[in-house]
Amino acid sequence: EVLEDRLRHQGYAVMSFNLGGLLWKFNTQPIDKSAALIADKIESLAAKHGFRRVHVIGHSKGGLIARRWVQHYGGHLRVKSLLTLGTPHHGTPTALIAMALMGFGALPSSAKDLLPGSGVVRRLGQDVFPATIPLTSLYSVEDLVCPYWCSILRPRPGEGHQIRNVELRGIGHSQLVWSPEVYPHILEHLDHAAALWRERDG
Repeated sequence: EVLEDRLRHQGYAVMSFNLGGLLWKFNTQPIDKSAALIADKIESLAAKHGFRRVHVIGHSKGGLIARRWVQHYGGHLRVKSLLTLGTPHHGTPTALIAMALMGFGALPSSAKDLLPGSGVVRRLGQDVFPATIPLTSLYSVEDLVCPYWCSILRPRPGEGHQIRNVELRGIGHSQLVWSPEVYPHILEHLDHAAALWRERDG
């Protein structure tokens, strides 16, 4: 809510989604289910309100959901840019804790998707991220939930010039969405991406 309020004050129209899950508060849904839900919601809202494209900010697992939407659920047609905050682009070993809490698969959850080498993580790594969409991974060395080395993007041929990593220090995992030290980096990403799209639109 802090980040949403700051962006609205800056003049951005903000949409955020309750993705369901445990008690309709804790997002435990598998990543594919959430990505499909986002795809449907965005298309419905675009038809209703007439917008063409959006900037996306995803925190933690939200960044993987956004990447899955962009790369495999048609999001490349709707997204101007993607900024991820503390997202385990290569999976994270701390997902084992979530696996244990969810009964090692007894309860449906996204914990398995967040493990290094999971099917979702492998698929995202195999397919090239669209070169027209700026992608920034912002992470903290002190993040204990998603260790920084899980968040570093490693561009492959065809991805390079629009992919960036931004390393921060002294910031915890949840602080990435509300810390005043992080917000200027978020604005920098949005301003840079917006300028690129203005150039493309002529």
